[in-house]
Amino acid sequence: MSAFETIQLYAAPATVAPDGSTVRALLSLASGSVAHFELAPGGVTHPIVHRSVSEIWFVIAGSGEMWRRQDEREETIALGAGVCLTIPAGTHFQFRASRERPVAAIGMTMPAWPGDDEAVRVEGPWVASIG
Repeated sequence: MSAFETIQLYAAPATVAPDGSTVRALLSLASGSVAHFELAPGGVTHPIVHRSVSEIWFVIAGSGEMWRRQDEREETIALGAGVCLTIPAGTHFQFRASRERPVAAIGMTMPAWPGDDEAVRVEGPWVASIG
């Protein structure tokens, strides 16, 4: 049995996610992990695919767009507070923030995030604006 834990969002150190967004890893259990993602106004991430994990995102602030592709299925959706979306393992995805505001989301990864080798860069619809 895992010990229960508690953390405050801004107590978690900010790092750079494999797609280039700012991420704060929050808490983790073997079956899943939670993180806070944020992208500055006008920012565009690198398109990536996860090797083995699936994610559920819940947008908590800001606006932007998310592109997802699975085989022949492809779509771009608007991101805004209250939008919840899935990114199943093997889905290519990329997101960008509106020019006016950052976009922020809470993401749950299942199973727990195994490390930066999990994400692989792929081709996407937009040119990334971040390192």
